[in-house]
Amino acid sequence: MTLSFDGTIVVPVGDPDDGERTAAALAPYLEPTSTVVVVNVIEKAGGAPDKASTEQREEYAEEIFERTRDPLAESPASVETAILYGTDVVDRIFAEATDRNADAVVFVPREGNRFVELLTGGVARRLVKEASMPVVALPREASEN
Repeated sequence: MTLSFDGTIVVPVGDPDDGERTAAALAPYLEPTSTVVVVNVIEKAGGAPDKASTEQREEYAEEIFERTRDPLAESPASVETAILYGTDVVDRIFAEATDRNADAVVFVPREGNRFVELLTGGVARRLVKEASMPVVALPREASEN
């Protein structure tokens, strides 16, 4: 079976390298009917002081989007970007996907060890375990495994 995305997909990215890597992995699976919505969630502290100013984090999100657009430039898909805000990254991703009537959430798992995953809450793990719609984890490049 050949995988392709012919509807709307939400693609969460966390940093410029992640965005570039994810876009490169995704590009071969896109069709002219694909709509890719690349999202970066700015996590709000929920009453506690935020780690950085909103303006700094928005600028960083734009840097992520710039690096993500390059590998998708030649794809036949339409590409959109969105900065999201929320206290729970996974919940916010699924809310956006629902709001956009997305067919799936698509990502490439980021490298990390169990200790890092424990500290960060394991966004990739939660995306799969708490899925409210199809979630596709694309393989990383063979040289990165």
